[in-house]
Amino acid sequence: MGIATVIGEEFVFPPHKCATEDGVLAIGGALTPTTLRRAYGQGIFPWPVDPSLPVLWFSPPERYVIELDGLHVSRSLKKVIRSGRFDVRVNTAFERVIRACAVIARPRQAGTWIDERMVRAYVALHREQAQDGIAAHSIEAWEGDRLVGGLYGVAIGGVFSGESMFSLEPNASKVALVGLVDRMRQSGMELLDCQVYTEHLESMGAVFLW
Repeated sequence: MGIATVIGEEFVFPPHKCATEDGVLAIGGALTPTTLRRAYGQGIFPWPVDPSLPVLWFSPPERYVIELDGLHVSRSLKKVIRSGRFDVRVNTAFERVIRACAVIARPRQAGTWIDERMVRAYVALHREQAQDGIAAHSIEAWEGDRLVGGLYGVAIGGVFSGESMFSLEPNASKVALVGLVDRMRQSGMELLDCQVYTEHLESMGAVFLW
């Protein structure tokens, strides 16, 4: 079965079983808050490979996740957290975080996958009030008045789907991640969806699910 082609904003994703071995479920369609809510509500996420090409929508056969009780915080990271060097804040600089991720974060493949379509869509989703229990958030690590690390993603129910993270100082993004998990626990959330494997996330306790 071939990859489904979708057009505009009013489209329906095919069943997850239609995804390729690499997890590609559909191609095309508008990237908007509406389509993002629809995608995340079904465990799907966008992944542009080139600004000149249509958006790809993914539903991987395996997901890389952090179960909150399985978060690994090394002794050195605990020391950094206790030092108070970084102040963790939420939703004070969402657009700055996503743009920093686009420039600094390791891309999923050659090129910058967080293109301007992604920035506009996620910033718009963040600015809208939560609908259907879905909202975009940034978790930031500040050193004084300087934004030095952070991550952004989408919360839906008991799951936070992390999209990307960046760091300008050693451990800054890790401190933001620990801050996110602390807040998820306080809110009764259950799972941090990291989507795909990275060594960085593996070091913090991420595992494959499904």
